[in-house]
Amino acid sequence: MKLISWNVNGLRAILGKNFMEAFTALDADVFCLQETKLQAGQHDLDLPGYHLYWNYAEKKGYSGTAIFTKVEPLSVRYGIGVEEHDHEGRVITLEYADFYLVCVYVPNSQRELTRLDYRMTWEDAFLRYIRTLEQHKPVIYCGDLNVAHKPIDLKNPKSNTRNAGFTQEERDKLTAVIDAGYVDTFRHFHPDQTDAYTWWSYMFKAREKNVGWRIDYFIASEKLTARLQSACIHPEIMGSDHCPVELVID
Repeated sequence: MKLISWNVNGLRAILGKNFMEAFTALDADVFCLQETKLQAGQHDLDLPGYHLYWNYAEKKGYSGTAIFTKVEPLSVRYGIGVEEHDHEGRVITLEYADFYLVCVYVPNSQRELTRLDYRMTWEDAFLRYIRTLEQHKPVIYCGDLNVAHKPIDLKNPKSNTRNAGFTQEERDKLTAVIDAGYVDTFRHFHPDQTDAYTWWSYMFKAREKNVGWRIDYFIASEKLTARLQSACIHPEIMGSDHCPVELVID
């Protein structure tokens, strides 16, 4: 089963670029998208063979997630069941026969860390949510987690230690997830690979120079480790400031 996650930074914009070409080439069983930035009725996307699920933010042109899946899920949930956190369309959960798949777009802490306190609250609530799911079935969650976990995961760690996405507070929250019994699937297969990034600033020719951050992930329950086949990043696929990430499971 091939899974793809991609922050498209505006689905309507990327549909006018190369989305369908990339979608066809990747040929995944499940596509998880973040930052779709649209509302119901603002698209007429038709993908034969796929079931489409959308979680729209209440604020127009902001956030939003979607999952397109060939395998019809047993159930679908939107949000994490916490009123404070369920207005921005950040989470979709599909239940399959033997695991849950969660598509998530984690809040950005923003410049000058103006949203860091909220981010910390959100992180705690999300971990409680996936641990509740875990009581029933293993969990795979994927998406733009808005954090580079280790210094190896961004080009310039020293100059970014107090910038959103690489604060110790944000990194510690992802460490807490790993310590709770989860695996960073890319690092499972590529523990020492450097210059492996999923996001590049639009400024200063960052992508051309590969001055990037790895902030898009597939995180899987340790119980699923034996079923993991491969994990990779697709920096060759353009259209967004992020590129797709991939996980193949048995």
